[in-house]
Amino acid sequence: MNQQEKDLMQRWVQTWRNASKELEKLRHEEIRNANTQLAIERLDDAFEAALLHFPLRPSSGLVEQQRLFHRSQK
Repeated sequence: MNQQEKDLMQRWVQTWRNASKELEKLRHEEIRNANTQLAIERLDDAFEAALLHFPLRPSSGLVEQQRLFHRSQK
């Protein structure tokens, strides 16, 4: 890698370092200004559809997973 490429890479790294600070500020601002009630209302139909098409299971599957882990250790 020649010096010009190294300089370009350093500028690229510094650009993203600066951008990450601004993006983090923007992320925090969006979180602070989020309308949680509106988001829940908008997601409600999707949630109801998921319940309709993928009904709740009687178990989370963790018991079965632990049984399989225990069996594999023997």
